[in-house]
Amino acid sequence: MDKELKNQLIKIAKNKIPNADVSHDFEHALRVLSNAERIAKEENGDFDIVVPAALFHDLIVYPKNHPDKHKSQEESSEAAEKILKTFGNFPKDKIGKVKICILECSFSKGIVPDLLESKILQDADGLEATGAISIMRTYSSTGQMKRPFYNSDDPFCKNREPNASEFALDLFYERLLKVAERMHTETAKKIAKRRTDFLIDFLKEFKLELEGK
Repeated sequence: MDKELKNQLIKIAKNKIPNADVSHDFEHALRVLSNAERIAKEENGDFDIVVPAALFHDLIVYPKNHPDKHKSQEESSEAAEKILKTFGNFPKDKIGKVKICILECSFSKGIVPDLLESKILQDADGLEATGAISIMRTYSSTGQMKRPFYNSDDPFCKNREPNASEFALDLFYERLLKVAERMHTETAKKIAKRRTDFLIDFLKEFKLELEGK
């Protein structure tokens, strides 16, 4: 992708992405972009598609407990389309693929994409849900949702089903520890494994601290 165009897209993303939720703010978009470019380089993805898709995948963000949260990807894809159409030097035949990537990005929808660039974006965004950054994002959302850090009777979900809507630590068992299994590209699988190992170490340390050791 042309460097000047990329910088213009970054500037637009910075101005348009809401910052009410630090888990889905402009810095999140930049991290997803970095992940996506790293994966695309190894997997031969199209940067013309991957770059705007990564930058604009969260242009519209509804809170996790908002009734319209399921509309975030659709509205973000439409907003991205409008932006890209204003650039005379952006390939018009690739705008539809950018939209597809954004529409298929959501982890919770369980979509298995066919388009390589959509796989790359899913993986790039998914990497935000494992490793050190995922812990920071989890507990940021926890503060907003006012839920407890963990279930004091069974913190590690030994004898119950995890419920992340009730307890922050449960998200590890509902999602964070499973991210590596859902990666599509070999590049992302390697990154996710290392980050998952870190999560496991974190849980071990947390258990020791709860036990007073």
